[in-house]
Amino acid sequence: MSGGIARGRLAEERRSWRKNHPHGFVARPETFSDGTVNLMVWNCTIPGKQGTDWEGGHYPLTLLFTEDYPSKPPKCKFPQGFFHPNVYPSGTVCLSILNEDIGWRPAITVKQILLGIQDLLDQPNPADPAQTEGYQLFIQYPDEYKHRIQNQAKLYPPPV
Repeated sequence: MSGGIARGRLAEERRSWRKNHPHGFVARPETFSDGTVNLMVWNCTIPGKQGTDWEGGHYPLTLLFTEDYPSKPPKCKFPQGFFHPNVYPSGTVCLSILNEDIGWRPAITVKQILLGIQDLLDQPNPADPAQTEGYQLFIQYPDEYKHRIQNQAKLYPPPV
């Protein structure tokens, strides 16, 4: 029963995260109004790195796991319309470690996924664009790209 494997691994990831996680990051399974926890959907926050145009923003990200986890990677989604060359208009992140055919390995942890996405924010991969506008501004109009990133950071202030 692969679902048991997925949930067992996610329960272990949750324990590990609670003991040791990077400062400023949030990753917690969805909790229903009755108090039950859904290990298959995690609500996360990725802080923008200090010293980058992303600094000051705390970016919401959802990790959607399937019963095939960890054989298959989770789908990682920012809010729809998130501005970044490697984020599809739907919000889905395009990153090699999240691609089961390219870079995914079952040993990759939630912590590694979130740190990888944080790195991607400030270091887009122009060889693998997911949205036209973000890609074009990044390549052709770096000053406008920087302005958009800084404005987007203001849309996602630190949690209170």
